[in-house]
Amino acid sequence: MAIPQTQYFEHEGHRLAYVERGEGDRVVVLLHGLLLSKKMHRNLARTLAEREYRVVSLDLLGHGQSDRPADMTLHSMQLYAQQAIGLLDHLGVERAAFLGTSLGANTTLEVAALAPERMEAMVLEMPVLDSAIVAAAIAFLPFMIAMQIAGPVFEVGSWLARRVPTTGLGVVDTIWDWPMDPPKPSLAVMRGLFFGRIAPPKAIRRTLTPPALVIGHPNDPVHPFTDSDELVRELPNGRLLEAESIIEMRVRPERISREIEAFLDEAWAAGAKARRKGAARKPAARKRVAAA
Repeated sequence: MAIPQTQYFEHEGHRLAYVERGEGDRVVVLLHGLLLSKKMHRNLARTLAEREYRVVSLDLLGHGQSDRPADMTLHSMQLYAQQAIGLLDHLGVERAAFLGTSLGANTTLEVAALAPERMEAMVLEMPVLDSAIVAAAIAFLPFMIAMQIAGPVFEVGSWLARRVPTTGLGVVDTIWDWPMDPPKPSLAVMRGLFFGRIAPPKAIRRTLTPPALVIGHPNDPVHPFTDSDELVRELPNGRLLEAESIIEMRVRPERISREIEAFLDEAWAAGAKARRKGAARKPAARKRVAAA
């Protein structure tokens, strides 16, 4: 398969980057984790494209090859959801399935809340919900403080990291996104997210009806399995898939990839069947007769 070229579109005055693989009417949008990029799902994107899906991997604002404004007010889950919907508008796509990891999972929930008519199905890996807020603060606040105090040191480290050639290995290149990121835009991303809502509240989550596959990991305090388990109980059409660990999808993706493919196939087939039934039941438009 040919290496896809990065493409761009404008959204609210900023340039966002994406990569497209495959063709067809079944579109899947892949959304990465915090301070990572579309490289995170590169192997999964290739696999789904080989299964006749049109796969679009997006760099959200402040990530990857998209613009990186150092303004915290431009970063929130809800704004990221608007960017994902803007991608569909740019591509002329009416409906898509969304797959997101961590930040991407929460963004996917916001897309379902904001525009449910655009959501065919959702795969939510490592959602960050109520149980994870304290752990996330403990994990990321020291990093944010260090970036604030030692900004010049991080700038030098970022400059050096960007000069290291990519390896072509998915896991290594994904992890290497972190040191390559310039500190000021990254700090703006984290500030914006920590001062905004992390996910739709419970009352809204209970109304999100698209088919959902929630992937949870054990022994991960920032993405506790209890959050994934709770989310499945909240979503009307949710099901749970337990990963062996946080690295299974990264280093041994075959099992989870098969589960994702089967779920998406089922969701798209059910959606197409429901739309056909809806079209068949829709009464024909009555012709207007001009008055004599």
